[in-house]
Amino acid sequence: MGAGLWHLEQKRDRLKREVAEHLDFLEGSVTTQGPNGGFILTTKVKAKTKSRYIRVGMLDEVRVMTQRNKKLKQLLKELSELNWEILKLNHPV
Repeated sequence: MGAGLWHLEQKRDRLKREVAEHLDFLEGSVTTQGPNGGFILTTKVKAKTKSRYIRVGMLDEVRVMTQRNKKLKQLLKELSELNWEILKLNHPV
């Protein structure tokens, strides 16, 4: 049981480092502004869509930051599941 716990804790430490690397993020999606061109960042806030205009020079960075948000969500879910497994090992029946 100890070796299993050690491996889980090592994996948790790795995930924590990955989470820390993805904290420079933006929530939302990059969409086009229609026939006039341009891009906007859209997010939901209390069931309403909020839009922010993205300047041309910001587009690539905004896309990277929204991808980090997706990765961060996945990492947090994985970390939550791992924390549950560690908790179960630390508190046997």
